[in-house]
Amino acid sequence: MRAALSYRLCYHCRVAQREKRSISLPPELAKAVEEAARAEGTTFSAWLAKTAAHRLKLEAGRKALAEWEQENGPLTDAELAEGRARARVSLGRAPADPAERKSA
Repeated sequence: MRAALSYRLCYHCRVAQREKRSISLPPELAKAVEEAARAEGTTFSAWLAKTAAHRLKLEAGRKALAEWEQENGPLTDAELAEGRARARVSLGRAPADPAERKSA
């Protein structure tokens, strides 16, 4: 008869793989990153990784949009407004106030 374990085995848990890097930052930037990470309840490295991933996603979106416009022509004002509205919804933000909009 098997004895009951006093702990749970977790074989399906995965450890996130990381590649260690050494970087140099100006002191004021390092301090700002540290404060931002602390405010979000995360580590310096995790904050940098999240921010870098976000930046890469934005760049990929800009590139895809530029390629689309190259093939199909520039987006119309109505298409741009619709895209901005969708972005605000996906970010959980309130619809833009027409008085606050900047003209292009």
